[in-house]
Amino acid sequence: MVFEDFLHREWPKFIYLTIGGFIQGIAMSFFLFPHGIPSGGAAGLALIFNYWFQLPLGFVLWLVNFSLLVLAIFKFGNWWTVRTMYSVSITAFTVSLTSSIIPPHVNIVADLFLGGALFGLGVGILIRNGASSGGMVIPALLIAEYKGILPGKVMFWVNLTIFILTATVISLEIFVYAVICQWFSTKVIDFIYKLRINPHITPQFQWRNK
Repeated sequence: MVFEDFLHREWPKFIYLTIGGFIQGIAMSFFLFPHGIPSGGAAGLALIFNYWFQLPLGFVLWLVNFSLLVLAIFKFGNWWTVRTMYSVSITAFTVSLTSSIIPPHVNIVADLFLGGALFGLGVGILIRNGASSGGMVIPALLIAEYKGILPGKVMFWVNLTIFILTATVISLEIFVYAVICQWFSTKVIDFIYKLRINPHITPQFQWRNK
């Protein structure tokens, strides 16, 4: 029954989840992490653990996200959690795979906005297809559902605390860049979230679906 459900209802979503997770991973690995800029709360924690213990960024990112996802299964349901775990794994794998082939970076401002745009696009695709990027998105979605607020705006404030912690460990400059990145990426997330797509071309999936 589960396999039939996957074939008839879930597999199209996993195509988009793969794309969204990959785009999110490229944004982190190519444009944000080389400058020490966290794209969100989970990424901020990954950077801190990498800074303290030299742990691989992809592995720490996966570990932090999965720890929170264990709690999410009771609220969002099995399929939502499976989709998010899959998306997080794609992102972590992409970061691990591409971290050694990062091109040289010259302009941090250009990388900041390009990385923020790609990150927002990736997360927006995940949310529209009944998943999330994991991490602090989970409490953000809970608050957004309860208050009826766009998830991108809630995500910004939830992640702010992690950015402050990251700044105390790495540098104040990182905090400023992280806030700018988060503000810009959440604008992209909300744009993708509200975007009307022709159902005959691309199916719409809302993050509330379980």
